[in-house]
Amino acid sequence: MTTSSGPWRRAADAAGLLSERGDVAPTIFAEMSALAAATGAINLGQGFPDEDPPAEVLAEAREAIARGENQYPPGRGAVGLREAIARHQAHHYGIAVDPDREVLVTAGATEALSATLLALVEPGDEVVVFEPFYDAYAAIIALAGAQLVPVPLEWPDFQPDLDRLADAVGDRTRAILVNDPHNPTGAVFSPDVRELIVRLAERHDALIVTDEVYEHLVFDGSHTPIASLPGARERTVSISSGGKTFRATGWKIGWLTAPQDLVTAVQTVKQYLTFTGGAPFQPAVARGLGLPDAFFEETARDMGRKASVLGDGLRAAGFAISPPSATYFTVADVDDDAVAFCRALPERAGVVGIPLTAFSSAAHRERYATLVRFAACKRIEVLEEAADRLAQLRGSTR
Repeated sequence: MTTSSGPWRRAADAAGLLSERGDVAPTIFAEMSALAAATGAINLGQGFPDEDPPAEVLAEAREAIARGENQYPPGRGAVGLREAIARHQAHHYGIAVDPDREVLVTAGATEALSATLLALVEPGDEVVVFEPFYDAYAAIIALAGAQLVPVPLEWPDFQPDLDRLADAVGDRTRAILVNDPHNPTGAVFSPDVRELIVRLAERHDALIVTDEVYEHLVFDGSHTPIASLPGARERTVSISSGGKTFRATGWKIGWLTAPQDLVTAVQTVKQYLTFTGGAPFQPAVARGLGLPDAFFEETARDMGRKASVLGDGLRAAGFAISPPSATYFTVADVDDDAVAFCRALPERAGVVGIPLTAFSSAAHRERYATLVRFAACKRIEVLEEAADRLAQLRGSTR
């Protein structure tokens, strides 16, 4: 049997992981995490918190295990979680969602994205993506046999050029994939960008697929889902998860909301991926979604404070930064080859970052060649230590 071809190869190639020998190279995330472990460096590369979920959420998970919620939940997700998602959408955004027909619980947001694109995109279709992009996007689009059409976001504000966006969307566009708040840049799209996305989708009869996992980590103001805009609801699949909001990235409880026909199509694919999962964590995330507004407000403020500590350390090291508006991440311009810089940084400063080229296509990699993403989702004392270490780079040869 040969494995020299097949969808896996398209996915690996799209993700930039095929080596010259044709095998799959380790990701830059794995490489940087290994360097962090080998050197004792503070890992600000991968976006996972070093704090536990809220006490109420943890308690609900323990109680769910104790009361026997350890077998398969319903394929669409536990009723309590689907109802909590519907209440959340109505309370925070004024979006009415039917929990029985318009909600699907998934194994994290990545499965929701995978099932959505595999269900709704045909080979040869185009999917418009804002670049740099979460690294799974290119691989998923390749697995669907579609073509990724990138719209670059420009340093330092990381907003798309509206004319370039309009040119990217055409009659072959099946979906516009929108990550807002945006990973890896920490940007929040302007109202003009959101409104243009909706107009373009209507004009070309395209779907809008949103990745909103950082929805509750907007530092100033609140998140605006595209599905809340006039004309968007009937063509939008809105995706989120509990991992980032509740500091439970390992639980992999995600969901999507969409019109019934789209949810049914996506579930048809999803049921042959994982079918269902995370039984005791589903009521725990439902408990989290019902927490008072004060919890969500303080979560965003806390993340903003952490971003400020990290940003101050990067500036003290002499780097220009793009001040984030949301998410875990801050991007710095290191004025050097970012890949080489990141490989040397653990030994030089005891800190790990990720080159932004890990989130870009080959066509636009040069735009981001000197930019590095750092994650601020750590305890304040850890970030302060990382900031001190970074500050010691000032005056050294970079």
